[in-house]
Amino acid sequence: MSGADEIFDSGYMLDLLRDLIAFRTVAPPGSFYHEIVDYLVLLLNEMGFATKKLVMPAEVFESKCSDPRLSGDRVNLIADMDLGRPEWLVIYTHLDVVPPGDGWSTDPFSLTIRNGRAYGRGVSDSKGAVAALIAALRGILAERKPKYNLRLLLTTDEEVGGYSGLCYLADSGMVRGDKMLCMDGFSDDVVIGSNGIITWEVTVKGRAVHSGSSFLGDNAIEKSLPVIDAILMHKREVEKKRSSLPASSVLRDKGIENMMPILNINVIHGGIKENIVPDRCVFRGDRRVIPEERMEDAMNELEGIVKRFGPDIDMRMWPGYPPMRMDPEHPWVLEVKEAVRRATGSEPHLSGAQGSLDQAYATEVTKIPAAVYGVGRQLESNAHGIDENVSVEDLVSYMRFIRELLL
Repeated sequence: MSGADEIFDSGYMLDLLRDLIAFRTVAPPGSFYHEIVDYLVLLLNEMGFATKKLVMPAEVFESKCSDPRLSGDRVNLIADMDLGRPEWLVIYTHLDVVPPGDGWSTDPFSLTIRNGRAYGRGVSDSKGAVAALIAALRGILAERKPKYNLRLLLTTDEEVGGYSGLCYLADSGMVRGDKMLCMDGFSDDVVIGSNGIITWEVTVKGRAVHSGSSFLGDNAIEKSLPVIDAILMHKREVEKKRSSLPASSVLRDKGIENMMPILNINVIHGGIKENIVPDRCVFRGDRRVIPEERMEDAMNELEGIVKRFGPDIDMRMWPGYPPMRMDPEHPWVLEVKEAVRRATGSEPHLSGAQGSLDQAYATEVTKIPAAVYGVGRQLESNAHGIDENVSVEDLVSYMRFIRELLL
């Protein structure tokens, strides 16, 4: 460890991460939100932060999100430390995690350290960043005051998309500051852009009859095939486009140089039995929108294709987080990049993310300049997969980054 590292207690950081992982904040449904926020409130109050526990009003949640899988209160946390500095830095990430799934070699909700790596659901996305941030702040505040006033936003429901806690805080005017760091990223690059997301669903209606006289019915699955073919033809045109923002360094190593839009068909349901002509076929997918595109245009293009097939076909679309793009020469981006360089000893790449971020929604609403840098590696950490993991060294490196950014 360097001399600067002596202010950090990596054992405390791992103990904190162990506690955070043990809260099964799985979304959906959105469990243990109150419990994890109450835990963090006590901890941050002891550090000198003024905290606010915020529950999204039920009427707001119901108007913005119709996902039947979600239940319970949507709980979020704001923690402020006013140090009398001229600028406020907003630091954000989320506390919810995706369901663990089957096949883990460890208990996903019990932190396991093995061969220099920490395993558990959320260690990479994104409780590891929370633990590293708080441990870094604990050491920094014992040494001297940061150069920024601090506003921490620790929110929920990011993993279910649509309307997260951060979106609610942004719309409510509670995301206020001069610069913003989103920790919901990875250690490979500093991310300055992301794709927007539109979720869509097509329902094709038919008429059920006995399959022995199928000519008397109307087979919804068969009627779906030309619609699917048309969407796949559109997919080929969509995915020829490229953003001017570079792709992540990992994707560039695989020959993808720039961010690209995506159109997927990901779910299909049709029929109830092999001797019944299906009267309904439903298929769903998503459209990822690069910053150079407009969400409205992407939706209109897709709707225009489906509408050609007549009145027996319904389409619904749910626009989610918009695309995001920051100027790579923006002073805040350069400041974050330099802090990463000093912390890691190597020059970071600036890139765009193929995925979608609720940070983009907050950036669009508040106009606060933002950069995204987190823990974990795209190819190694297996975020959202089994045996999600992060190297302990990357967690310690993230503490160094926070120090370089704040002092």
